[in-house]
Amino acid sequence: MPSCPFCRQPASKRDGHDAAGRQRYACRPCGRDFTERSASAFTGYRWPPEVILLAVRWSLSHPLSAASVMELLAERGIDVSKRTVLRWVQTFGPLLAAEVRRHRRPLGSTCYVDEVFFFRGTEKHYLYRAVDETGQVVDVLFREHRDTESAVAFFRQALARTGWRPTQVISDHHQPYVKAVREVLPEAEHVRTGLHRARGETTKAVERSHVFVRDRLRGARGVKTLATGQRFFEGFEALHALRRGYTCLAALVPGHDLVAAGAHERARAVARAVTALGACLAKMPRRAA
Repeated sequence: MPSCPFCRQPASKRDGHDAAGRQRYACRPCGRDFTERSASAFTGYRWPPEVILLAVRWSLSHPLSAASVMELLAERGIDVSKRTVLRWVQTFGPLLAAEVRRHRRPLGSTCYVDEVFFFRGTEKHYLYRAVDETGQVVDVLFREHRDTESAVAFFRQALARTGWRPTQVISDHHQPYVKAVREVLPEAEHVRTGLHRARGETTKAVERSHVFVRDRLRGARGVKTLATGQRFFEGFEALHALRRGYTCLAALVPGHDLVAAGAHERARAVARAVTALGACLAKMPRRAA
């Protein structure tokens, strides 16, 4: 029997069926009734998970607006509004990102950190990003200001999510990084450098990785708020990690090597990987989402 999605205890007995004919269970410890679908992050949505994941994957993987995704879905007989597409991306993008982090490849010992700015009208916001020596994105944080508080918050979030303790942090000459590294990573060596150095360490690795996220937003009007931007960037980086082969998904997508595969095979493998990750989300209580 499935576990209770509320208290996580094994169900004690079957308790009839609901209006849709699904088996209902009664949890003796907490006294609540539930069905197998109650334990799904997709509970309460009109469209099946396959449709939702397709829209989310298109929105995060390609430079498409919500209206464009809406039209592509309409061609397949799926009539949703662009606002629905945006809600799906905001809800399931971070959930997919959390699942991808569980399957990421081991991080290296060097951290390259930098921030990239985005405009919406006259407002300027900053996206903090860090990569290791292989180019794998460690974490992202979207902030309103470029200051010490933001740098400290970024390092704390990255360490809390990954448990990673790099031995070397490489940044540009932005002064707040000095205090942030000293406060959050006192045991790490901090190297302050530039982009166009003839020798030694440079920030080229993280600067080069900014290109993908800039290209994704080039045709858009930016992100409206810090919260929506954070959720979008987390989902985008997750799908980008799948395409670049920074995840260990052999158990979820057997027989596919995302690193060695060609462009067509890689696209099919990423689609299967998102479907497999969606199956993991289907087992997640919606309250946890």
